[in-house]
Amino acid sequence: MKPVAILGLLLAICSAAGMAAADKAGEPPRRPDILLDDFERDSYAPWVAEGEAFGPGPASGTLPQQMEVTGYHGRRLVNSYYGGDGTVGTLTSPPFKIERRYLAFLIGGGGFPEETFMELVVDGKSVRRATGPNTRPGGSEELDWATWDVQEFEGRTAVLRIVDHRTGGWGHINVDYILQTDRDPLEQRKPLETTVQSRYLLLPVAGEGTPTHCRIMLGDRVLRYFDIPIAEEDSDVRFWAAIDLADYRGQTVLWEIRPRSARTLVEKRLRQSDTPVWPGNLYRETYRPQFHFSPRVGWTNDPNGLVYYEGEYHLFFQHNPFGIHWGNMTWGHAVSRDLVHWKELGDAILPDERGTIFSGSAVVDLYNSSGLGRPDQPPLCAFYTAAGGHSYNPCPFTQCMAYSLDHGRTWTKYTGNPVVDFIADENRDPKVFWHDKSQRWIMVLYVRRDAFSIFSSPDLKKWTLESEAQFPTAHECPELFPLPVEGEPGEVRWILWTASGNHLIGQFDGHRFTAESDVLQSEWGRNCYAGQTWNNAPGGRRVFIGWMNSDGSAYLGMPFNQQMTVPREFTLRRTPEGLRLFARPIEELESLRTKSVRFQGVSLGGDHSSQSWPVGDLLDILLTLQSGSAEAIVIDVKGVKLTWFPGRGELVCLDRRITNLPKDRPLDLRLLVDRTSLEVFAFDGRYVMSFCWPFGTKSGHVSITAQGGGAAVESLEIHQLRSIWEGVTCQGEQAKSGD
Repeated sequence: MKPVAILGLLLAICSAAGMAAADKAGEPPRRPDILLDDFERDSYAPWVAEGEAFGPGPASGTLPQQMEVTGYHGRRLVNSYYGGDGTVGTLTSPPFKIERRYLAFLIGGGGFPEETFMELVVDGKSVRRATGPNTRPGGSEELDWATWDVQEFEGRTAVLRIVDHRTGGWGHINVDYILQTDRDPLEQRKPLETTVQSRYLLLPVAGEGTPTHCRIMLGDRVLRYFDIPIAEEDSDVRFWAAIDLADYRGQTVLWEIRPRSARTLVEKRLRQSDTPVWPGNLYRETYRPQFHFSPRVGWTNDPNGLVYYEGEYHLFFQHNPFGIHWGNMTWGHAVSRDLVHWKELGDAILPDERGTIFSGSAVVDLYNSSGLGRPDQPPLCAFYTAAGGHSYNPCPFTQCMAYSLDHGRTWTKYTGNPVVDFIADENRDPKVFWHDKSQRWIMVLYVRRDAFSIFSSPDLKKWTLESEAQFPTAHECPELFPLPVEGEPGEVRWILWTASGNHLIGQFDGHRFTAESDVLQSEWGRNCYAGQTWNNAPGGRRVFIGWMNSDGSAYLGMPFNQQMTVPREFTLRRTPEGLRLFARPIEELESLRTKSVRFQGVSLGGDHSSQSWPVGDLLDILLTLQSGSAEAIVIDVKGVKLTWFPGRGELVCLDRRITNLPKDRPLDLRLLVDRTSLEVFAFDGRYVMSFCWPFGTKSGHVSITAQGGGAAVESLEIHQLRSIWEGVTCQGEQAKSGD
């Protein structure tokens, strides 16, 4: 949770509704609260600090070497961990008059009544004392409400003294937001009750901030659990998270909220609606990819469950519906009929008591071997890792199955889960497919580094370990798929793949994979990871899509974070080095081309060593260069430079390089430029470089410069592309300006 702006919260605490309730009870209206201190400043003055423990002034949250401090309000607090637990000191307030029934405050840290405490001093005597909750290793740095009934001292003058006299473990005290009030703030520790009146409960998501931990309960049952950085003000909102509780309309749910001090914030910001709320400029944002898939809102990473069925390509993906950073892993879902235009359907598989939903795959059980389908409807079966370590009740990682009988629109979790029980810490990412020769299902699973485990099943429910495939450098997100050798009828090899794109080429007999190559590289850029290929793709195509993993800097201010690569078609070809994998953008991408220009035989040398062409924001560029006598040729794409050193056989872009390129051939490139990415395909896809980069909406130039000699542009095609989001609308309320 981003530290809370407390004034608005206090107004909520002292709401008119509360005053009206007091009037109905025959009591006088509650007096306004008096804020004694919120410590939102650089120095403690007018408080007086002695010793070293409290530092030069209120802390900006967590101090060095300290566990994360949560539950404080605003941006600063009293934190005596300055210099660690070995420092001591006191902090004393100026005198004040007691004018309300209660003194309320947030407190945390050590729980030692004689060493780490805050006390109320009246007439020179200590009359009240409070500590944090922690007295042994472990614990939490969360601040929570405490209150003193000081009615007997009303009208008298007092001071507060915050004390840290302990040098051992938990030898510090945290205090924040001290107020005088007529309302007992311990009421805020009770669970928040919400009667579900609409389909969605909505909470505003901030781009940054410490998450609030929420569980929505119906009786003892946990309906949803998630961490969310709640936006305190409309100006901070990146998007509104929508929690679908359609099945619980008319019922009252309880919220368990940590830190408890965030209860009022949740209550204040919670909305209900029968439709989601989307950003007003959805899909038209400056840094929204226009021909790469990105989710409407929230974080995304690995593509999951890629499967084709009855005219639809299904793309599931790791999704955080409650923030723009990793967390709350859920399977989002989108479908396409052409692998270019996507329709997002919403989250498909949600976290449960077994854990959040990590990566996996999906198949069409055409002959209903699982028995989960109907005669007229084979099931789609999805296999995912239940990440038990991220559950509200931590448990081991296991592999589970869900199935759908309505083309993936709704999903039911198999009652016999897990289908593969715990094997080793964080075993994960099941890739399942049908092996025709052995007439059974195969699962490839990450169990440990440097090897993948291979299982088989007759019915998708019971799995038997077949073998372990050794794979130096292997780590998570395995793939195993066949590819025919291009131009050699009947020749087929299998590709064993890991998240980085490193792979082995070999044979698979339904039991064991036998490598015939060393570990080979498929990606030379820095932003392609955890890719997967579609099961059941028509025409026997092997189509791949990857996560363009990045630091997120290309999506400044956006309601989403991260994107996918363009889909790529894999082929296997024989080269002088042996069999090698090639990846080309799918041909369907060409349907987006609009304005095109073409050039041939452009000389680079002498007074014309550089040539330049104006371009727009969405580009598909095909280029063939003759090196001539040039030592280097620089291709500048809207400020991003690719440099080819023909004599060294090297191509460099954004500090990444491809080496050992052919020195006796022209350089063949295809460049895909979107608002937030650059993808480079060299020598018909033999080499691929993927980059995230914030180009934005601006037009620019493509220039080519020969250095140290002459060269020539043998051919150049520049195609402007249209957006895949043209005409796309989302059902739901559009956020107002400032949301």
